[in-house]
Amino acid sequence: MTENKPKIVITNWIHDDILAEIEEFAVCIANRDRTTPWSREDILERGADADGLLAFMTDMVDEALLREMPNLKTVSCAVRGYDNFDIDACVRRDVTVAHVPDLLQGPTADLTLGAIIALTRHMLPADRYVRSGNFEGWRPHFYGLGLAGTPVGIVGMGGLGRAIAKRLFACEANVIFHDRQVDRVRIDPWGTFEGISLDELLSESRIVILALPLVQETHHLIDRDAIAKMQPGTYLINPARGSVADELAIGEALKSGRLAGYAADVFAMEDWRLPNRPRSIPRDLLDATDRTVFTPHLGSAVDEVRRDITKAAAYHLAQFFRGETPDGAIGQAATSAEAV
Repeated sequence: MTENKPKIVITNWIHDDILAEIEEFAVCIANRDRTTPWSREDILERGADADGLLAFMTDMVDEALLREMPNLKTVSCAVRGYDNFDIDACVRRDVTVAHVPDLLQGPTADLTLGAIIALTRHMLPADRYVRSGNFEGWRPHFYGLGLAGTPVGIVGMGGLGRAIAKRLFACEANVIFHDRQVDRVRIDPWGTFEGISLDELLSESRIVILALPLVQETHHLIDRDAIAKMQPGTYLINPARGSVADELAIGEALKSGRLAGYAADVFAMEDWRLPNRPRSIPRDLLDATDRTVFTPHLGSAVDEVRRDITKAAAYHLAQFFRGETPDGAIGQAATSAEAV
């Protein structure tokens, strides 16, 4: 505590007005660089004695960090998916962790729909073709796959999966889903739908969308065996977590033509808690420029949405230091669809 106020470290840039709100009840050690998140070393150099931490996707909170921050009492995560945060270690050390569960699904679902259309309608190679100077008017090429009537399988029917399903129903897609915890869902106004097995979904879908958390059971859920169960020419879309899919297997499937395309907003290199995570995106993926659409984790990158997410995380800090339980408090390790 500093000047009878808690000391809070903020590891990434946040809007000025949100920072001012936190400074009303805390002494803030804040990163004001919009391009570079603080490393663990930066955090410890500036705030090893901090009482609170406002953390983001770039951060990893584990037993080692907690040992180096003995005064830490709460971690407020400006994220929905909290797989980079060791909840069990925090519980053991009586550190309260909160996340923001309800604000990211909509913009992430919007981006997912955009990625599907960009990939299946060949928008990026078509854009390059126009810019090349070779375009002389309509020609019968760049034919793609439409959504109306197309079987689209969603793996994971938590908040993100349902938001994606709503958008796909509006496009008249034939939506099917698999969720190991949910047998039936209601998507208003389209009705109630029964889930199917993962093998059925993989074999029946032309487009497969991953919308599930990264936990032990879902690591590399989509691997060589899973890809072999898909129809030749299937499109795979990943707005969830990079390591839910085996990126090396995807690269092989793109080269062989087993997969028609892959779109991703997330990559295995971001999954900080995995001890053997890759440090870069596989070359086979980066080189498949005509069959991939990649974005740099833009799922929630809408200015007002990011403001709202950070504002909610700041409010969780205020709640904690008022002696209240934060609204987004997490009580156990991430094991359910709630984590996406």
